[in-house]
Amino acid sequence: MDITAADEATATEAAAALGGLWLSSGSSAPWRTPGEAGVTIRAYADLRRAPLPAAAGPGTC
Repeated sequence: MDITAADEATATEAAAALGGLWLSSGSSAPWRTPGEAGVTIRAYADLRRAPLPAAAGPGTC
């Protein structure tokens, strides 16, 4: 999935939140598209599986 946000921190946080729900590759290096506002990152997630249990979310062990 591509995630576009106003800034790099927000895009990275969104990718991390989604990575807490599904198995994910993590976010790519951010890039900007000339003439468009914001920054975009890409992450691959296995959406075929059910979301992960809450205990596996970001910030947990």
